[in-house]
Amino acid sequence: MKSFTVHRGLVAPLDRANVDTDAIIPKQFLKSISRTGFGPNLFDEWRYLDKGEPGQDPASRRPNPDFVLNQPGYAGASILIARRNFGCGSSREHAPWALDQYGFRAVIAPSFADIFFNNCFKNGLLPVVLDEAEVDAIFREIGAAPGYALTIDLPRQVVVKPNGQELPFDVQAFRKYCLINGFDDIELTLRNAEEIRAYELARLARMPWLARVMDN
Repeated sequence: MKSFTVHRGLVAPLDRANVDTDAIIPKQFLKSISRTGFGPNLFDEWRYLDKGEPGQDPASRRPNPDFVLNQPGYAGASILIARRNFGCGSSREHAPWALDQYGFRAVIAPSFADIFFNNCFKNGLLPVVLDEAEVDAIFREIGAAPGYALTIDLPRQVVVKPNGQELPFDVQAFRKYCLINGFDDIELTLRNAEEIRAYELARLARMPWLARVMDN
């Protein structure tokens, strides 16, 4: 998993509340057995004027010129800001995969759905909760300043605005530790690989029948 320490990036404003996971990555793209390739279909039904299907070449599609991610001023954005209850709906882990694979490293909102919020940390994406008034101010500033960028400092737990103002945010200590070090659940377990191996060998010595192989 990619680690997250300090990130500075262009901010894309998604001025919508209650953005659900089916809007983030529509259900037809969940047929894939791979964990990759979801970025081109992020916000698919808003991003394109035609209906998308798995395996379709994005270059053959008709982009919606009114959707924020299709506007040239937000090309390369790596921070998304939205309204309350972002990531509601189903529990699909594909939603943070799609955001990450598009290129977003963080999402800022006044609130997140619980399962989506948890899945973000497990996949290297930082969800940042700010007060509604702070989010409102950022939306206004983005509209007035093309190329608006923020710096998110996870070790210090602050969002730094272009004028230097710092907005503190909370993050649970263990989640912060994992994200800074790039540890997902598997990588956390593998840190103790030697201890696990030693335990399994000792258990096998005590209970050798666990390794018996049935005769053909």
